Formats: sequence, C-alpha cells, structure tokens
Amino acid sequence: MKLIIAKPSPYARKAHITLLEKSIDCDIIVDNPWLPDAKIAQANPLAKVPALLLDDGNVVHDSKVIVEYLETLDAPPALIPAESQQRIAHKQLETIADGICDAVVLIALERTRAADKRSDAWLERQRSKIIAGVAELERQLAGREWFADSGFGLAEIATVCALDYLDFRYPEYDWRTQVPALVGLHDRLSRRHSFAATMPQPQILPGL
Repeated sequence: MKLIIAKPSPYARKAHITLLEKSIDCDIIVDNPWLPDAKIAQANPLAKVPALLLDDGNVVHDSKVIVEYLETLDAPPALIPAESQQRIAHKQLETIADGICDAVVLIALERTRAADKRSDAWLERQRSKIIAGVAELERQLAGREWFADSGFGLAEIATVCALDYLDFRYPEYDWRTQVPALVGLHDRLSRRHSFAATMPQPQILPGL
C-alpha cells in the first residue's frame, strides 16, 4: 500500500497515525496538491489528500473512509469501537475535530487575499466555529482520560491532529486557555511515536 499525504494536512496525518498505530506497512508519498502536476489528482478526482493506493490497484480516499478501511484489516488495536453508541461517539468527535481543521483552512485561504479584499465577517465566522469546536471537545473529555470507555481511538487521534493544526496554521488562537482536559490529552499523546513522527510541516502554496 501507499499513502499520499501533504506534510501540513491534519487529515492526511490522521490516516498516517492510524497506519503507525496499527503497525501496517505502507509507503508514504509526500505530494503537494496545489501543484498542477500533483500526483493526488490521479488518485482522487477531487485532488485532495490523503489517498490510499491499494496493492490491487484500487484507491481509497478521504481520511474518514481510509480509517474505516484500515479498521477492516483486522490489524490491532481497534481504533473505532464496535459497540454502536461508542462508535457513533468517536465518529461525532472526529467530525468536530475535522470541522475545526476545515475552519482553519478557510481562514488561511482568506488571508491569502489582498487585505482590502478580505472579509472580516467570514474570518470571524470561522473563528467562532473553532472556539465552539474546541469548547465542545473539552466538554466531552472533561473528567475523563479518554473520550469513550473503549479507550484510545479515532476521537483522540482526530482531536490532537486538530489541536496541532491550530498551533501550526492559526497560532494566534491560544486553545490551551481553559481547556485542561485537552491539554492533558495533547501532552500525553504527543509523546507517542505515531504523533511525534507526523507533526505538520510547511509546504509552499504556489500562487496563493
């Protein structure tokens, strides 16, 4: 298998961490989806990372679908609980974390526009989503070591990817203020090899 990623992408990182946690052998291909000759365009019609190239020639794309696929390979540990309520809880928390990342991306893109062309209302709208998303993750985790009784899994992976992406792409927002549960989770997981080895790194965004 081969996983196409971009170094800054929190979505690609989520898939990469899943592979590492499960000790699944996979070649990592670093791509830049902003380039006209990006490899990802041949794997995903939307030209978005990540994409997982399977040995049989099939392609799985979108981080949510990739993680679901990797769960079917029976490679421990299970990162999405089988029990329905806990499974939905993990997927719901993943959606919130990904939504935070979506808002950060939209802020970054808006800021590439000339100063007189930017929409302050649009920037504030995205900022409010980030604040609300972080607050909800804190509320869900408060007083617990993990989000669900099943323990470490997808919800924690997606959450820490989102928090690190905030530090990387939107550092002026100090998410650590008044979210002690998230700070503790972030600090614990940052010491794991899968997280330390996949920290977001900058790539050039040509034309932006």
